[in-house]
Amino acid sequence: MSAIDYDLRKIRAVALDVDGVLSPSVIPMDSDGVPCRMANIKDGFALQLAIKRGLKIAIITGGISEAVRMRYSALGIKDIFQGAGKKLPVLENWLQQNKFSREEVAYMGDDIPDLPCMREVGLATAPFDAAWEVKETAIYISRFAGGYGCVRDLIEQILKSQNLWINDAEAFGW
Repeated sequence: MSAIDYDLRKIRAVALDVDGVLSPSVIPMDSDGVPCRMANIKDGFALQLAIKRGLKIAIITGGISEAVRMRYSALGIKDIFQGAGKKLPVLENWLQQNKFSREEVAYMGDDIPDLPCMREVGLATAPFDAAWEVKETAIYISRFAGGYGCVRDLIEQILKSQNLWINDAEAFGW
C-alpha cells in the first residue's frame, strides 16, 4: 500500500530537480567557488532500477555541472537538462517528445522555480524540507529531505505499485 494518494500504476515517467531534491539544499563550495553536490546512493539504486524496469527519468535543473551529468548518466539517465532557467518549457518539450500525458508523469521539486512544472504533471511531489509554497502544491510530501532519500521514497512506491520493485534476481544488482 502506497502513502501517495494517486494511482501510481499510471506513472510512466518521473522528472526531478537536482539541488534540494537529488542533493541537499546546502551545497559546499570548493576554493574556486564551484558547488560540490552530494548524491544519495539509495536514490541512485532506485533510479537505475527504475530505468531497467522501463520508467523514463528526466533531470531538469537550473544549474550546470559536469559532475551531475556524469553521475546521473552513469545510472542510465539519458534526459539530463541543465541550465534550465525556466523549467516548464523543457518539461513540456520532454512530455511532447515522449508522448506522455500529464497523468503519467510525476515531478519532484523543492523550490519556487519548480512550481510551474509541478502544476503541469499528474503527480506533484516534494521532499520533506521543500519550500512551503511547494508543499502546498504537492500531492505527496516525502518523509525524507532533499538529498537524503526522497527520490528513493518516490521511485520505490511507484515500482512497488506496479509490482516492479524487488521481484526478480536482476533487481539485486547494479
